[in-house]
Amino acid sequence: MISPPRTASPPPPHPVTAPGDSLPHNPPPPPPIPQPLDLGLGLWELLREDWESHGRDWSLPGLRAVALHRFGVWRMGLPKLLRIPATWLYNRLYNKIRNTYGIELPYSVRLGRRVVIEHQGGIIIHGYGAIGDDSIIRQGVTLGMRHLEQPFDAPELGARVNVGAGAKIFGKISIGDGAQIGANAVVLNSVPAGATAVGIPARIIAARSQRTTDSLEQS
Repeated sequence: MISPPRTASPPPPHPVTAPGDSLPHNPPPPPPIPQPLDLGLGLWELLREDWESHGRDWSLPGLRAVALHRFGVWRMGLPKLLRIPATWLYNRLYNKIRNTYGIELPYSVRLGRRVVIEHQGGIIIHGYGAIGDDSIIRQGVTLGMRHLEQPFDAPELGARVNVGAGAKIFGKISIGDGAQIGANAVVLNSVPAGATAVGIPARIIAARSQRTTDSLEQS
């Protein structure tokens, strides 16, 4: 797909920061908006998958947010004359979902297939972030930057990542395939595939058979 021009839509929402940061004097220029993932399906096929993943309930705010994201990516492939009204509609619906449901999911997020957003409220996804196939995002989750001096650094979630309610994931880190993030955890460093991260700051539970945990702060 064509890389979207920065003037076609509002920039990703202001990235969320970890506590204790200060405003930079000279913020870096924004990098190009990431290319959307090649999911191998058309818009209607993706929407049908998302509908199935959300229990075939169109009233769910999470499904509506994901559907709008799909539309936002799809419209960037339209000819310019058609893209203009589609962008107008996307912007209005984006503001509606953000202000009504409390879900910020910009079209620039690299969103995989069958991603489920459960519930609503306080869900903020950095515009340069990524969420892999079959992942679950719950209420109160933030994927944002860690330092104001690096405003475009964002987390990347692999496939089948399960993020608990209220979890915060900050900075340019990766969450491996099949990882689980505990409710209200604050994740500041990468999490290996299949691991579970819990606590503030988050600590990795390496395996169920082990009683000891490795601190993410020491990784």
